[in-house]
Amino acid sequence: MKIIATNLGEPKEIIYKKKKVRTGIFKFPVQTPIFLEAEKVTNDAICDTKWHGGILQAVYAYSAKHYHFFKPKFPDLDWQFGMFGENLTIDDLDETTIHVGDTFKVGEAILEATLQRNPCYKLGVRFNDMKIVKQFWNTTFCGVYFKVIQTGFVKTGDEFHLLQSSKQNPTIADLYQKEKLVKDL
Repeated sequence: MKIIATNLGEPKEIIYKKKKVRTGIFKFPVQTPIFLEAEKVTNDAICDTKWHGGILQAVYAYSAKHYHFFKPKFPDLDWQFGMFGENLTIDDLDETTIHVGDTFKVGEAILEATLQRNPCYKLGVRFNDMKIVKQFWNTTFCGVYFKVIQTGFVKTGDEFHLLQSSKQNPTIADLYQKEKLVKDL
């Protein structure tokens, strides 16, 4: 796995159902290294700390391969990495093979896989189409939240090196499917 884009966003006010809402989902690629802190990425907007940021959700990564699945469904979008709100776009991130607790060295940082990302209406706002939320739920393409074990800079081109495998734990896709079942009830 290799970083092919690092993405940051600024807070943005949107109108959703006639209410003003602040969001950080509008992320775009940056050309400089980014610093992964213990609870967030430096200079990245986190507007809803109930669902984003913090120890278990400090960094969000998403696979570039998943873009190929969604692009034909939304051909009129101006596609750029960061569209899914991810800090790190990875060439081949596979939620079905990454287990909770898997630990990686990437750049100067050490990251531990913790959680899946559950979509909300803000993804629909970013895509200007609420259909993306259901389509996202109907895949295992949820992305991975990481805990930062060791802070540090990462940049485009940095590779993930597995330090510890936790195959006894569920995969990120397993967590996501379980969460989806709860939501469907």
